[in-house]
Amino acid sequence: MFSIDRSGYYAWLKRKPSQQSMANEALDKKITVVFNRHNNRYGVPRVTDELQDEGETCSKNRVRRRMKKLGLHAKGKRKFKVTTDSKHNLPVAENLLNRDFTATAPNQKWVSDITYIWTDEGWLYLATVIDLYSRAVIGWSIQPTMTRELICNALMMALWRRKFPRGVLCHSDRGSQYCSHDYQKMLKKYGLICSMSRKGNCWDNAVAESFFHSLKIELIYTERYITRESAKQSIFGNCSRPRGASSRGSDRGIQFLKNI
Repeated sequence: MFSIDRSGYYAWLKRKPSQQSMANEALDKKITVVFNRHNNRYGVPRVTDELQDEGETCSKNRVRRRMKKLGLHAKGKRKFKVTTDSKHNLPVAENLLNRDFTATAPNQKWVSDITYIWTDEGWLYLATVIDLYSRAVIGWSIQPTMTRELICNALMMALWRRKFPRGVLCHSDRGSQYCSHDYQKMLKKYGLICSMSRKGNCWDNAVAESFFHSLKIELIYTERYITRESAKQSIFGNCSRPRGASSRGSDRGIQFLKNI
C-alpha cells in the first residue's frame, strides 16, 4: 500500500534511534514535567533555569526549539489597566533613583507601586513596598479603593518591619496617592527621601512592575475570585517564593508577600 520494499521495512525495524534523538526525547520529558509543574506559567528562560538547577546540561536556544516542537507556550499577560493618576497639580519629586536598581545593603532603596485585582464583587487594589537589596516585599496593603490610606499603610508596615530606618530612598510613580500631602508628610516625619518616576515611564519603576507581572501571571490570572475576601485569602494565604526574591523559580502565592 505504501510502496515500501520488504527489505527496507526490516532494515528500519533493526535501526536504533540516534543518540541525539534519544537525548531530545529525554529532554522533552523533563521540559514537560517542569512546564506542567508550574501550571503553564514558565517560559523558555525559567524552564531552562530550573532544568540547569536540576543538573541538566542545556541552552536556552535548545529548550526554545524543543518547547516550540512540543507546542508549549507560557501564559501571557492580559490587557493593561492604568492605575496611575498623574493628571493632578500636586508637587512631584525628582527621579533620584534614575533606574539604578542596585543596593549594597538593606534599607538603602525601596520601591513602591499599586496594582489592581478583579473580583466578582469589584476591584481590589494592592500596594507594596520592595527593598531593592533583597527584592523582598517588606510592606503591603490591600483595599477595595485606591486611596492615600492604601499606600500609607503599606509604607507603615515596611517601617515597622525594618525598625524605622532613616535616610531610605523611597521611589514610586507620580500618581496622586504618592504626591498626596499625607504620604509626603509621612516621608518627612520618618526621614525618608522621595523619588518619583518620570511621567508615563514604567521602566523607571521596573522592579515593582516586574513583581506585579509575575504575581498576576503566576497566581491572579489563574483564578476566578468570587469575593474580595477569597482574593485576599488566595494572595496572602499561599506561601512560596516569588520571582522577585530570587533569580530562579517561582511558585503560587504571596510569600510573594511573605518572603522577607
